[in-house]
Amino acid sequence: MRAGQLASEPVLDGNVVGDAAWDGIVPASGFWQVQPDEGRSASQETQVFIGYQGDALYIGVIAYDQQPDAIIVADSRRDSDLSNTDSFQVIIDGLLDRQNGYVFGTSPAGLAYDGQVVREGAGQFGSGGGGFNLNWDGTWDVAATISDIGWSAEMRIPFRTLRYGSGDDQSWGINFQRNIRRNNEIAYWAPLSRERNLHRVSEAGTIAGISPPVQRNLKVTPYVLGKSSQGGELTGTENDTEFGFDIKYSITSRLTLDGTYNTDFAQVEADEQQVNLDRFGLFFPEKRPFFLENSGQFTIGNPEQVELFFSRRIGIAEDGTQIPIEGGVRLSGKAGNSTNLGFLYMNSEAVEGIAPGNEFTVARVNQELPNRSAIGAMFINRQGDGSYLVAADNDENQTYAIDGRWGIGDNLLLSAWVAQTATPGLEGRDGAYALKADYESSTWSYRLNYTEVGGDFNPEVGFLSRTEYQRIEGFVMRRIRPENLWGLLEFRPHSSYTGFWDFDGFQETGFWHNDVHWAFRNGYEVHTGVNFTKSGLTEPFDIIEGVTIQPGTYDHVEGQLVFFTDQAAPFSFTLRSTVGGRFGGDRVSLEPILEYRIGETFRSELSYNYNDFDLPVPGGQFQANLARLRLSYSFTPKILLQALVQYNELEDVVASNLRFSWLQSANSGLYLVYNEVDENGIGALPTGREIILKYSHIFDVFN
Repeated sequence: MRAGQLASEPVLDGNVVGDAAWDGIVPASGFWQVQPDEGRSASQETQVFIGYQGDALYIGVIAYDQQPDAIIVADSRRDSDLSNTDSFQVIIDGLLDRQNGYVFGTSPAGLAYDGQVVREGAGQFGSGGGGFNLNWDGTWDVAATISDIGWSAEMRIPFRTLRYGSGDDQSWGINFQRNIRRNNEIAYWAPLSRERNLHRVSEAGTIAGISPPVQRNLKVTPYVLGKSSQGGELTGTENDTEFGFDIKYSITSRLTLDGTYNTDFAQVEADEQQVNLDRFGLFFPEKRPFFLENSGQFTIGNPEQVELFFSRRIGIAEDGTQIPIEGGVRLSGKAGNSTNLGFLYMNSEAVEGIAPGNEFTVARVNQELPNRSAIGAMFINRQGDGSYLVAADNDENQTYAIDGRWGIGDNLLLSAWVAQTATPGLEGRDGAYALKADYESSTWSYRLNYTEVGGDFNPEVGFLSRTEYQRIEGFVMRRIRPENLWGLLEFRPHSSYTGFWDFDGFQETGFWHNDVHWAFRNGYEVHTGVNFTKSGLTEPFDIIEGVTIQPGTYDHVEGQLVFFTDQAAPFSFTLRSTVGGRFGGDRVSLEPILEYRIGETFRSELSYNYNDFDLPVPGGQFQANLARLRLSYSFTPKILLQALVQYNELEDVVASNLRFSWLQSANSGLYLVYNEVDENGIGALPTGREIILKYSHIFDVFN
């Protein structure tokens, strides 16, 4: 398709029909289904108009619907899941590299949904990381409305929110997705096969005729914060005020410099509590916006198992205590059309008895090659001041890594990485590496993975769930779409095996999973599986306080059942269950989840993670349960009240996180946050109670 220069700026009210600004723009149309009827035309017509005027790109969409009363509108919170509502999304590849892009989406409620695609949304394994970063938030505006012809929406995306080349009459990669939820329908403008999604940039269409201005982008975002705390280690009330700022400057249209001073993330939602019923480390995801932006540039490893750079090591202690961050800079983007660059420097303060003062440096380079291929390298350094546990001249750690990917045809991808660490006092087996092959077609999926991690491999600015092992993983799945069989849309029989061994050949873990996913056209889904498990212990460990699992090898069988109803309905139910043996005894694990919504404004979720153990050891009959309640009310798509209440029955801990947000743009605006955890707080949550008021504002210098 072609874009055109608009004679005037559209009135951003969601009404495309009748707005003279769109006159003369030829829309894209002709969407094709991948679900439920792959290869057929979409059941409803969609027209997409694209033009530009001044410093912004404008997108107008008319989503015709012969049954406007049946349009489903599920949520209006920013970045809410668009799969359970009628929705529209666009992916923009401004550099036309056919690997990376930005996604912008909305629904009939006018919610703002955006994210960053790296390496076509592939998993975080291998060169450049990859994946979809939903936590990237750009500066843009959207409005939508429902009418008697269906629904329509208008987007205004400033050019400085995007990355693109130089010159006039540019061509960009582009594709559109429309969901018609009552039909469980997914349709694309540039056709895709069923195993692909919108992130498959290499199969996107092309838009020509875009003449953007020369990139001039300088944004300053100061914040002011007031906090009042009680309880925990405090004998009274402690009041505190903070001031800081972020700066974003586009060196070129491809390369961005970010700076931060006295960084604070008080507005970020609290971590979800977890119960550790094994002897391996728990993974808590990063939620802080500064570290999430362009995070794919700095990722090498196996997700949640071996991550060479894990940004939560900066500013958060092992027990969840926040460590003050004095400031830092990040350079990320491209030099030329195919060389990705990333540089990060952060400086954190010392906290007595918890962590030393640290300087963190991460440098990353990645060269993209044809057909999803790439090769890259990364260096990570932590330099401490020696104020905690070790002497100053030994308070350091380095990680060195290289990685690569090789795309073969449309379906096969080979990946590999190798890394080594340098830690004073650890000079043995301090390396790690992994090899992986992925094959994806419309009917078959295969995966084979081998990973090895040495006992002295110590990425202190990374994440290891366990150390000193050899791991083998295999996976095979078949996708079958029957015609007129019990209302089935698709069923997916599959089998996978994951095994861990130490370097003496002793097997520590074995997990053979056999399952069938039954997906129905009405949105219901059932997973029926059986697992064969092995746990090998060379030394005892406490599964909970006072209950010790003795060394030995434990072989068990367990049944697994997952069931969920149509997640787009106002009321939905999910059940995840596992029943079988564990450490020589029995375990029953149940997690029912109830969700209820009222239109796009109110949403609630109540879950209960029930774990009942009967083990042949003293105290082996116990329960470890966790309840969680989420509530949210959207006054408008930018004004939101959220609550997260958690109860850890094993630790007898109640944790509450209440957040009111009034967004101006992206993540800036007004936040009022209340946190409370009783005196025995655990995990990554604060102890006691606190009230936080934070306000930030984006000043666009060149606007």
